[in-house]
Amino acid sequence: MTLSKVSTAPIKAGTTQKSYSRMRFLLHEMTKRDARAGYLFMLPSLVILGVFVFWPIVQSVILSLQHWSFGSAVQPFAGFDNYTRLAHDDRVWQAFRNTLYYTAVTVPLGLLVSLLLALALNEKLPARPFLRACFFLPVIASFAIIAIVWSFLLDPDIGMISYWSKQLHLPASNWLRDPDWAMPAVIMVSIWKSVGFNMVIFLAGLQGIPEVYYEAAKVDGANRWQRFRNVTLPLLRPTTLFVLVVSVIGAFQVFDPVYVMTPGGGPLHSTETVVSYIYHQGIELIDISYAASIGVVLFVIVFILTLIQMRVLRYRELD
Repeated sequence: MTLSKVSTAPIKAGTTQKSYSRMRFLLHEMTKRDARAGYLFMLPSLVILGVFVFWPIVQSVILSLQHWSFGSAVQPFAGFDNYTRLAHDDRVWQAFRNTLYYTAVTVPLGLLVSLLLALALNEKLPARPFLRACFFLPVIASFAIIAIVWSFLLDPDIGMISYWSKQLHLPASNWLRDPDWAMPAVIMVSIWKSVGFNMVIFLAGLQGIPEVYYEAAKVDGANRWQRFRNVTLPLLRPTTLFVLVVSVIGAFQVFDPVYVMTPGGGPLHSTETVVSYIYHQGIELIDISYAASIGVVLFVIVFILTLIQMRVLRYRELD
């Protein structure tokens, strides 16, 4: 049989339909098998998340609707009494304002500093690995230890910063004992602690951008700023989204520097955050139900802010 006769030979419709059905069946079975394998690999993580994340959230909601008392076998239902009390608690609203202030300063400033460091350390600089390690070193240290060290450094009597301020004839501020300066001191330490982590994430994002885009931009005559604006920033949006969401969640959960550097929330509760107030109510006063209600409100706020950030950045990415 010639090639022309083979190519023009009619194909039976039944045979074609049977092959197509067989192929769909095989693809369906492969998809089911891959899905089962994926769920099996996810199972350990899902169990850990369920036990240590989702179940505590459910328990917190249940506790917030009760009048919990230590050692009692029966926990009476309270309805929304704890939330009504929260709405009239001036101290908890001050804690929310302090947390918003901390977040509004720490997150954008931390992102800016970490991005600038990542851009600088992505260049071919001498001792670049050493510099990267130096900036990342505070991340692996305990936040409580770092807060203790900075408490000594900022001490107005024996602190090194106060000493050098006096030597340079600069006004020595009473950082951690002044209501106007306590929160800026906590913010400064927090940014210094976390900037290395964000820097590494941005470095990974920068190194994932293909060099061909920059070469094409250079051919079109784009200068350094234009390449950064039109190539780097758009391609860093997924990385920026991740860093932004993680930074906001971490800022709303700040506790260690506040508790160590300014015990009790600082002078006149100027540094008391929501999590430190939850600790005060739940651990120090043993008012578990009220602490749980504050935690539920905090969870809802962080969840809504996370959804807003993801939606806004995704729409910009699509644009």
